[in-house]
Amino acid sequence: MSAFDSEMKTEIVETDILVIGGGTGGPMAAIKAKEKNPGLKVVLMEKANVKRSGAVSMGMDGLNNAVIPGYATPEQYVKEITVANDGIVHQKAVMAYATGSYPMIQYLDSIGVKFEKDGSGEYNVRKVHHMGTYVLPMPEGHHVKKALYRQLRKHQVLVTNRYMATRLLTGTDGRVAGAIGVNTRTGEFLVIRAKAVVLACGAAGRLGLPASGYLFGTYENPANCGDGYAMAYHAGAGLANLECYQINPLIKDYNGPACAYVTGPFGGYTANNKGERFIECDYWSGQMMKEFYGELLSGNGPVFLNMTHLAEETISEIETILHSNERPSRGRFHENRGTNYREKMVEMHISEIGFCSGHSASGVWVDENARTTVPGLYAAGDMASVPHNYMLGAFVNGGIAGEDAADYCASTDLPAYDAADIAREQARVMAPTRRDDGLTPFEMEYKARRLVNDYLQPPKVTAKYKIGQARLAEVRDDLSALCVKDPHELMRALELQSILDCADMAAAASLYRTESRWGLYHWRVDHPATDNENWFCHTLLYKDEMGRMAHKKRAVDPYVVEIDEDEMGAYHQLRTPAIAAE
Repeated sequence: MSAFDSEMKTEIVETDILVIGGGTGGPMAAIKAKEKNPGLKVVLMEKANVKRSGAVSMGMDGLNNAVIPGYATPEQYVKEITVANDGIVHQKAVMAYATGSYPMIQYLDSIGVKFEKDGSGEYNVRKVHHMGTYVLPMPEGHHVKKALYRQLRKHQVLVTNRYMATRLLTGTDGRVAGAIGVNTRTGEFLVIRAKAVVLACGAAGRLGLPASGYLFGTYENPANCGDGYAMAYHAGAGLANLECYQINPLIKDYNGPACAYVTGPFGGYTANNKGERFIECDYWSGQMMKEFYGELLSGNGPVFLNMTHLAEETISEIETILHSNERPSRGRFHENRGTNYREKMVEMHISEIGFCSGHSASGVWVDENARTTVPGLYAAGDMASVPHNYMLGAFVNGGIAGEDAADYCASTDLPAYDAADIAREQARVMAPTRRDDGLTPFEMEYKARRLVNDYLQPPKVTAKYKIGQARLAEVRDDLSALCVKDPHELMRALELQSILDCADMAAAASLYRTESRWGLYHWRVDHPATDNENWFCHTLLYKDEMGRMAHKKRAVDPYVVEIDEDEMGAYHQLRTPAIAAE
């Protein structure tokens, strides 16, 4: 007997603001919208359960980008991020984050999120970036989701757990009009009409395939499959700089960071097989990753995280932070591997590719108000284009999106939409349920992501990319044989289609920018030079009137913080002097 009803049940709900994604930025968008206007109706749609969803489901071990008075100014931070991204940033959006950083830290502190403080009660900020000081450890950061959930309840945000958004609705006038969702336990549909929509769906973390081969053994939260990127694309929004991939250092054979970010301020560092520090800064930039990649493949590889020289009390403090927050399995992994920080360096490797503005710069284009190119549609967190966002950026920009959406709702009505769009989307969603036999979503996802590794992983080669596009098109053709047996598998089938969309966008964007930039992130072997004359710009990928992927350049807006020419190359000089001289 089929797990799906022959007649699809569809409920229609009306709201002022719809927030899609219950991880980090989404809850903050909902909370800040309600704080701005308590009379608004705000619905939060989450495909899991908001109590434990998103990339911070198990907490966070620190803030990587805290702009705190006495340690850094917003202007210094904007300069740092501009330089780390080869100058291609929308500085107004970075400045909006930087000025909102400290107030958000104070707000999070007030609702029960705990940060490390010194003996006088001041935030204990530490240095790891190339230029500034922005790292704030969170030894008890596992309380983040609990604190957020309490605020959602306090402000009476309506939460729809276990509903996966599949497509955005757009009005006849081009405005966003809501979204369509399907229940991941029952297969029932929910149509939410809204005046404004905030997308906060996280990174496209399930794009490349981890070295382990496990579909869900990803560096990023594997629930973040790129569905926000796909929904924005199909709604007509522009997506920025998707050729600037996310690639991170990670623990060899473990789906998580070695955390030089956390250990660096305590004296740990990235080293080669001789125990030598070969880069001066463990801040994750594309250029840092290129140096890491080169050392990994050289005679000095593998690469390690070295803490063997640290005092016992320091190592114990590091273990407390790393083994109790974000990825508590880290300590068990090291124990079973026989790795003791006091005696042995931690072997590192590089992650699979993904889209993530939180650790890179690729995302749905947003301005300083978190507005996308579609009226009424906002984006925040790892899927919005503000670079190097991390968790605090998701909070700040989620708050910006929520507050601006609240103002937007006050001056607009509920858009009309075409009911035929819902019927077409329901037919697409339910197609795999109508087949008794065929390919499973797990088989197709493995194939697609293996092709991403084989053909799209940097260094980027044009001929490989074109083969990759052709092979991915073959996988897309096989969607006509996709078959699922229950609503949970249906969710995986829908995630697979988002992964395919993101893979297609990654390939198309990379071929469009005919230069190399951002170190390892966009290293094109056929075009090895950086071409500022033609490519000092954002690239925007969008869906044209014929339904095809199209591209255009967007000029870099005038800076709000000027940067001297000699400063712009700071991140290209990361090799330690002794290593560079060899």
